[in-house]
Amino acid sequence: MSSDWGPILVTVILFVMLTPGLLFQFPGRQRYVEFGNFQTSAVSVIVHSLLYFSLACVFLLALKIHIYIG
Repeated sequence: MSSDWGPILVTVILFVMLTPGLLFQFPGRQRYVEFGNFQTSAVSVIVHSLLYFSLACVFLLALKIHIYIG
């Protein structure tokens, strides 16, 4: 029995990378893009959510990434 870990890994990696304020924040408070400031705003949460959804759709539906273990 093999299980598909592709969707799980893709969504976890995207979630960590696109958490507003962790690696970068788009749009930032002072500049257009800020890196590692650990702050966020409502606009940046919406932008990062749209980026997360669109990239997850591209990786999971268009590219059909699958990782089978076992």
